[in-house]
Amino acid sequence: MLYPTGNAGHHVELDRPTGDTLRSPTVTPKLQRLAAQAAHDPDRAFTTLAHLIDTDFLREAYRHTSKSSAAGIDGVTAQQYAEHLDENLRDVHERLRSGRYQAAPVERVWIEKDDGGQRPIGKPTFEDKIVQRAVAMLLAAIYEQDFYDGSYGFRPGRSPHDALQELRERCMTEGIGWIVDADVSGYFDNIDRTRLREVLRHRVNDGRIMRLIGKWLRAGVWEEGVLNHPDTGVVQGGTISPVLANIFLHQVLDAWFEQPFPAKAYTIENKRFISSGFRKHKVNRINNIRILCRWQQTSFLTNMLKTLELYLRKTNL
Repeated sequence: MLYPTGNAGHHVELDRPTGDTLRSPTVTPKLQRLAAQAAHDPDRAFTTLAHLIDTDFLREAYRHTSKSSAAGIDGVTAQQYAEHLDENLRDVHERLRSGRYQAAPVERVWIEKDDGGQRPIGKPTFEDKIVQRAVAMLLAAIYEQDFYDGSYGFRPGRSPHDALQELRERCMTEGIGWIVDADVSGYFDNIDRTRLREVLRHRVNDGRIMRLIGKWLRAGVWEEGVLNHPDTGVVQGGTISPVLANIFLHQVLDAWFEQPFPAKAYTIENKRFISSGFRKHKVNRINNIRILCRWQQTSFLTNMLKTLELYLRKTNL
C-alpha cells in the first residue's frame, strides 16, 4: 500500500517503513502504523512514542546494531553484552521506563581521510547504540515520509550509487551541462542544538523521547583522558547521529532548495530558468551536495551560492 507524502513528493511502502527487513511480529506493525499516520498527516506532531519501545522493540534494535564496532568507554563488547542479552534488555527497558537511564560519554578517536586529513569518530557504549537504534527506528518511520527524493545520505534503501545513477540520468534526459559539488564543512560538529530541538518538535513532541535525545547530546566526549561537553553538534559514530543530522539538514537546507528563489526567474540567453534547472543531491555523506545546472552562468551560480552561504551562516552552519 502507498501513501502520498505531500510536498516531499515521494511515496513510502508501508510494509517496509524503515527500509530494513524486520523480523519481529510486534515491531513491524508498530512502525507500519507510525509510517501510515506520518504519511497521512504531514503536519502531525507525535506526542506518544516512547511507550512503543518495549523489550521486543529493543531486541529488534539490537539485531540492527552493528556487532563489529569497538567497545565504548565502558569496555563492554557486543559479544559480552549478548551473553546475557535478555537480562540486559529487560534491565535497560526498566531504566528507560523509570527515567533512570543515563547516557555514557562517547569516546572520540580520529581516522584518516582520503585527502590526508583526519575526521573524528565517536564510540558510544554498545547499550547506548541499541537504545539509539530504537529511537532512530521510530524517527525514520516518521521522517522517511517527509524527506525529499533528492536526499540520499544515510537513508534506508538508498546508497551513493543510487544518487550517482540519478545524476547520470538527469544529465542525459534534462540537458544538464554543469554540476556544482559542495560540502557543508564541519556539519556534524556545528549543528545548533537549540534549533535541532525546535525542528524535532514539529514532528516529535514526546517528552521522553526528547529527553533521551538530550541525554545523548549532553553526554560529553571523552578524548585522551579528558571529558569535554561541546555546546554544539552531534557526535559522529552514534546510530542516532545520522538520523538527527538528516532531519536538521532536511529543514535548514533541503527545504531551502524547494523554496522560491529570486534567481529562479533569472533569464539566461533568452531561456527561462525554471525551478528544475538546479537540483541538489546528497551523495555519500550527509553534508555533500550536488547542484545540477542546465547552463553555465557564472553570475547566477555565484549569486545562488552566496545566498546559500549566507543562509547557512544564519543557521550556524
